[in-house]
Amino acid sequence: MRNRRSPLYVASDYQNAMLALMPRGRAWSKDPDSVQSIVFSALSRVYERSTSDAINLLTDAFPVSAVSMLPEWEATLGLPDICDGIDPAYQARQSHVVAKFAGTGGQSIPYLSGYASKLGYTVTTTEFSPFRFGRSFGQLLNGDDWAYALQINAPLFSEQIFSLGSSGFGEPFASWSNATLECVMREIAPAHAALIFSYS
Repeated sequence: MRNRRSPLYVASDYQNAMLALMPRGRAWSKDPDSVQSIVFSALSRVYERSTSDAINLLTDAFPVSAVSMLPEWEATLGLPDICDGIDPAYQARQSHVVAKFAGTGGQSIPYLSGYASKLGYTVTTTEFSPFRFGRSFGQLLNGDDWAYALQINAPLFSEQIFSLGSSGFGEPFASWSNATLECVMREIAPAHAALIFSYS
């Protein structure tokens, strides 16, 4: 899980403030072992946690930095879906939320490449066209269906490295997979497109 911002005030600050607001006298002992100090110590931890949550709410308000509200972002966007597989890594979940949130829809090659980039994959694309007379000798004799073919070129293994502050506890130190890329590209590609995946 990602590191959270430290609260502006810590528990001891709240405890000292509460003790300072108490009247003076024997009944209002400020001794650290007194019942009053122990109660304030317990209460001050609640205030510290509340302050921390309020600060982190600003971070969670944006999908690119969401931590505790990531499940809410996922539910809003209909994630996780079949493309995420079983028990996806935290970074992969967050990347999918960002890609889907920013994805406005489109059928262009730059849109597909940009979407893949937001998922954490570096891809290029190759377009094809049917063979026509008049072209230079040695070109492929592609039929008419090749006008709808689009090749997604990606590295053989798209590596995701564990990152302190960005990955979840218990996740692997590294993973290699293009399964999410293929699944998501098939989901968002134009209906008429025939996708081919090439890894090198």
